[in-house]
Amino acid sequence: QVQLVESGGGSVQPGESLRLSCTASGFTLGYYAIGWFRQAPGKEREGVSTFSVTDGRTFYSDSVKGRFTISRDDAKNTVYLQMDSLKPEDTGLYYCATAHYNWRASTWYSAGLYDYWGQGTQVTVSS
Repeated sequence: QVQLVESGGGSVQPGESLRLSCTASGFTLGYYAIGWFRQAPGKEREGVSTFSVTDGRTFYSDSVKGRFTISRDDAKNTVYLQMDSLKPEDTGLYYCATAHYNWRASTWYSAGLYDYWGQGTQVTVSS
């Protein structure tokens, strides 16, 4: 089983930055993609950014493109999400997740393609 643990969330003001971390343990070989999703109260889970393990491609939602950066440290089995210029609409519970053989780049943002999930870390952006 794959275990994912997120950290790095917090409460910040607009324009500030946070870096989220997700560390994987267990049987991690074989996942095709690892990414970040977020969910605000009353909203659907939204794909934020994904790293494709098979070819190294990265994906970002339009709302975060240019502000967020996903990266991976293979030696530490950790994926990061650097979040700059945070906005109130970035507020939510952020999850990391891995996808396996059913994953498709064309729908990288679909939560249904991901099977292992962390418990989430809260990000709150307010003035």
